[in-house]
Amino acid sequence: MKLTKTLSWTSVSLLALSSALHAQQVGETFLLDPINIIREGEDNIEATGGTVLTQDDLETLQPADVSELFARESTVTVSGGASPGKKIHVLGMEQSNLAVSVDGVPQTATSWHHTGSNVIDPVFLKRVEVEAGAAAADSGFAAAAGAIRYETVGADDLLEEGRNTGGRVGLTYGTNGRGAAGSLATYGRYENVDWFVMASKTDGSDYKTGDGTTVEGTEPASNALLAKFGYEFEDSRVELSFERSRDEADRLIKMNLGLAGDELHPLKISRDSVKLTYTSTNPTDSWDPEATVYFSQNDYWRDNYSTGRTNGNMILKEDLFGGKLQNTFALGAGKITAGVDFNQHDYHTDNYGVNDRRYRNFSTSQIGAFVQGRFEFDNGINLSTGARYDAHRFTDWDGNRFSDSGGSINGTLAYKVNDNLEFFAGASKTWLGYVIADYGYVHARTDAFFTDPSFSTGEAKNIKLGANFGGDNWKGGVTLFDTKLNGLPTYGYDAASYSLHNNPDEFRSRGVTLNGSYEFGDTRLGATFTKADVTQGGVSALPDSGTFMPVGDMATLYIDHELPNQNMTVGATVEWAGKVSDAVATAAGFYDQEAYTVVNAYAEWMPPSYETLAVRLGVDNLFDKTYFERSGYATSSSRGGIDPVYSPGRTITLGANLKF
Repeated sequence: MKLTKTLSWTSVSLLALSSALHAQQVGETFLLDPINIIREGEDNIEATGGTVLTQDDLETLQPADVSELFARESTVTVSGGASPGKKIHVLGMEQSNLAVSVDGVPQTATSWHHTGSNVIDPVFLKRVEVEAGAAAADSGFAAAAGAIRYETVGADDLLEEGRNTGGRVGLTYGTNGRGAAGSLATYGRYENVDWFVMASKTDGSDYKTGDGTTVEGTEPASNALLAKFGYEFEDSRVELSFERSRDEADRLIKMNLGLAGDELHPLKISRDSVKLTYTSTNPTDSWDPEATVYFSQNDYWRDNYSTGRTNGNMILKEDLFGGKLQNTFALGAGKITAGVDFNQHDYHTDNYGVNDRRYRNFSTSQIGAFVQGRFEFDNGINLSTGARYDAHRFTDWDGNRFSDSGGSINGTLAYKVNDNLEFFAGASKTWLGYVIADYGYVHARTDAFFTDPSFSTGEAKNIKLGANFGGDNWKGGVTLFDTKLNGLPTYGYDAASYSLHNNPDEFRSRGVTLNGSYEFGDTRLGATFTKADVTQGGVSALPDSGTFMPVGDMATLYIDHELPNQNMTVGATVEWAGKVSDAVATAAGFYDQEAYTVVNAYAEWMPPSYETLAVRLGVDNLFDKTYFERSGYATSSSRGGIDPVYSPGRTITLGANLKF
């Protein structure tokens, strides 16, 4: 029955693809500008409620961490604290519920609910895409609530015209614990070989909140390396890339909580990723291939600081091996991408022998096939639709195997009324396989802990619809969204549910996002607004899970202004969060989350005699507000003295970037 339903979904999607092709052949043609809704890239994602940060945006922001990376996006929230403890939420859902990748390499989910989201150093980035809701079939396996794609820079992005070698160096120093940070890159091309190598390092101290309180364990202490080597022959290109990151410092046991009396202990977090890619340098309409194989390793190490407790005493290791083979076919009305992907994911936990099951090893494996079509028609009707079918297997720490397969389907349809108005609607149903989620829970479970024999796979449903407006120098949009997730796991800890089993609750985020921008002369204005109602089992989600958080109302406002005569650009960003007051949270012992407004400002100057040099002065939290980000834990009167991790107070940073 399940296979029949899946095949029917796939048939519907393939029928839509063939219908689109037929419509392109026989439909009446009108001379309208191409619609932007389903084009690959910025327009496709932003037009349907997502977020895109281009290379120009990143140059403007110059983000020091992931909080600053998404400071102008109300759909994305980042909790505070130490860099390894920051969690990224999209529409109130932690990024583990999205398909996250760096240069196409899938990133592992959050390993423990007190650690942060997996993210690359922003200094390496050239583009970020956040696809909220109905993600495409080629976004990857288990794209429950969308996808986040990070793309890193390379030689072709930085080499100036007429040059075969180049370099870039960046240095910053900041107050309030920001400390010193630096990056150095060298890149070039010789005949059919190109290379790019970049390293970065931060070194600071614990920051203080707006009221002068020191937040322990928050010192910047990361170093990272990105290297790419390409070789072109005939009509082909092979690229080998390597990414390495380390963060080593004394941290709190639970970095995303403000626990009174908590102690600092050494913590090491590391990630290594290797990818080999083949592409064609001379693609045709029928041959535009991409083949990728990758391996990544993610480690979390904390010393055995106490022999009498399990809370935080652990080593976590994850190894991920996988690949993808796809081809893109160009048609008169668009493109179809089809391929297969796979991965083998191995997990290991060590709790230093505090209980009777010290070591645990378990794994998952996946293989899937996908097809995604993207079409633009001259009559104003546009379509993006696709399907995928995956097989998934979970082998637990007792050697028990769970196997299943399922299909996913998505579609986004848009119609352009005229040059200033378009409407769209999208939906998806995604099979998630066996969701492992925060497997770090296992470290605190005894030998009696087991996987429920009825443990089953998860599923996500997404709906979004809206409209986009635009003119010569302005644009705006509204998106209504509704995301539902079912079959997520729970690591039971009491006698009645001492097992890994499915959570019976449905997790849901629904609401609306608005965006708009206006350019006049040398000035650009922009604003976003998001209202998200996040629920668990039909009632408001509590601000204590770290995975699904009640973000409420969020808004941003920004301005950038160029001063050509002074070779200068100035700008500011305003971040606002509305008050969250909920009867369910109050009954559970949580206080209301008060509204806050934070202002960040910057000025960048390029000396006329040294146009390869840029000097930047930035001030974050200009008015020294005491606040905590909306997706962080809230203050509770009944949870053992748990407080939020408050964000930094006023922080002034002076930096310089030089190209050579």
